[in-house]
Amino acid sequence: MTMTAARATSIGEPGYSQAFSCVPESSRHARDLVSTALRVWGLEALLDDASLVTSELVANAVQHSAGRCLVFSIERSAQFRVRVRVTDQSRVRPVLRCPSEEETKGRGLLLLSALAADWGTDVHTSGKTVWADIAYGAAT
Repeated sequence: MTMTAARATSIGEPGYSQAFSCVPESSRHARDLVSTALRVWGLEALLDDASLVTSELVANAVQHSAGRCLVFSIERSAQFRVRVRVTDQSRVRPVLRCPSEEETKGRGLLLLSALAADWGTDVHTSGKTVWADIAYGAAT
């Protein structure tokens, strides 16, 4: 796997982007990329929330995309804010659910909503990108 530097953000900090196979193990690799980026930027305080959000976004892409690969990226969008993105080949938007206590699945977007300062989906001709902004104090 090769990590590629993305374009500089508006505050001059680089972003990182990497393509992964659409397999469950890719969550771990994406979290490793998040850890590296946040340590380089001195934003270790965001690591726990960004790692959980990354796991959920990648797991959703692996589970719901029919494609063979996904692209994960992280960029520093402001001094104390990062944006993580997962792009896959499905054009189906994720749906926020309220599962019953007995259900064992379907809580990923609830977790994402609780941890992210903002999140959304951009649909394009070749699939979609689900993104989430992680910032200091977002979950409070």
